[in-house]
Amino acid sequence: MEALFCKRLGDPASSLSSSSPIEVCANYPIPELDSPTAVKVKVKVTSLNYANYLQILGKYQEKPPLPFIPGSDYANIVDAVGPAFTNFKVGDHVSSFADFGSYAAFIVQDQSLLFGVPKGCDLVAAAALPGAFGTSHVALLHRVNLTSSQVLLVLGAAGGVGVAAVQIGKVCGAVVIAVASGAEKVQFLKSLGVDHVVDLTNQNVTASIKEFLKSRNLKGVDVLYDPVGGKLTKETMKLLNWGAQILVVGFASGEIPVIPANSTLVKNWTVHGFFLGFYRRHRPAVFEDSIQELLSWMEKGLITIHISHAYSLSEANLAFSAIKDRKAIGKVMIAFDDEGSV
Repeated sequence: MEALFCKRLGDPASSLSSSSPIEVCANYPIPELDSPTAVKVKVKVTSLNYANYLQILGKYQEKPPLPFIPGSDYANIVDAVGPAFTNFKVGDHVSSFADFGSYAAFIVQDQSLLFGVPKGCDLVAAAALPGAFGTSHVALLHRVNLTSSQVLLVLGAAGGVGVAAVQIGKVCGAVVIAVASGAEKVQFLKSLGVDHVVDLTNQNVTASIKEFLKSRNLKGVDVLYDPVGGKLTKETMKLLNWGAQILVVGFASGEIPVIPANSTLVKNWTVHGFFLGFYRRHRPAVFEDSIQELLSWMEKGLITIHISHAYSLSEANLAFSAIKDRKAIGKVMIAFDDEGSV
């Protein structure tokens, strides 16, 4: 089968050559069913997340032994099942979120980790859903219990989890403020119905948001959704209300911010760390309920999956470049050629 594997740690955005940390193999062994409840899925499309990029760099919290096949969210059809497999049958459409392994034409997982994709649901959208939208949904609805009376501030709002967060915020009825860089990203976020967008290329984030809050007679921000970190976290903490909640989702800036404990004490802030991978292991029922609700929302048109770039596996370095260089708005995907994937 066709597969991309990581043979050494390094930057996967570099050109595919002998020095690249990743390599595309046309005849990688097809994985076998490894338990009675295992299922083999023929992958049609898989998602790229910033976490996948960090994992190949060796800078992610989960570090699989080398060599390994990267990749997390994916979707397509069930190809084979173990003798005790009961949830689905061969030919069913499914999606899932793996620790790694989806950058291949086939992947094997336990049936408990799969989600049925409703008939008529776009498989590309289903493959883009679990990681980014699952992160934002569980974080906003389960951890902070976002309500319509609150103000939600989303940093890195044009990225995968950011686009998910602003849409989920609007579904909840919250006032949503988004921070991004560049006119194209700003216009896209406005098209999603975001209440206020700050363009970091030409606006001061604090001044812009304060002016907006004043125009709406709002005191401040109730929930800070932060996949960025660094100086932007420090700056936007000035906007938080007493009793606000901070969601620490990631550090795309490359800098881990300091959240002063004395400020959390005096202002009664709650800081939530959120990592979907471990959450799925420790609270699997919550994750499953989240994905089922998201699939329902997608069917109803309450949320939309925006695919910014799509590449073949042989163009994986270009896909990672789109992530690295902040070119993407929404999701970056890798699609497999059904005719040539085995």
